[in-house]
Amino acid sequence: MKLNELSPNAGSTHDRHRVGRGVGSGKGKTGGRGVKGQKSRSGVALNGFEGGQMPIYMRLPKRGFKALNSKNHAWVNLGRLNKAIEAGKLKASDITEETLIEAGVVRRAKDGIRLLGKGEAPKNAKITVTGASKGAIEAIEKAGGSVTLTGPATAEKAE
Repeated sequence: MKLNELSPNAGSTHDRHRVGRGVGSGKGKTGGRGVKGQKSRSGVALNGFEGGQMPIYMRLPKRGFKALNSKNHAWVNLGRLNKAIEAGKLKASDITEETLIEAGVVRRAKDGIRLLGKGEAPKNAKITVTGASKGAIEAIEKAGGSVTLTGPATAEKAE
């Protein structure tokens, strides 16, 4: 078998049928679209339309809720901070949201930066961020550092 001897199986391919090229072609006049009406025109997209019946996406119940005032924070793990300090991108004495962005630890601040407790905490770090998890704050204070939160204080649950 040679490349120039290859051909598709008989009947597996068909020539393109050009529609709308005269009545004698067999696909002239209406071009296989039937007669008149919206669907015989070009540019018709009727996804989800059910001919006046209530569409299925409106009949089915909706789920979920998104609070209008919810915040979307960028987050940083302690291990990532530690790596940046070891690489010399950050100074442990003064870590703020601006320095995190400049060092490339976080791409953008979004609604603020939140510190999470995964990884080893940097030693003697002074960090100022919008929010932090309890575990992250404890780990940094254990390592001799401090965390200052600039975001709104969350009310403690009264038990």
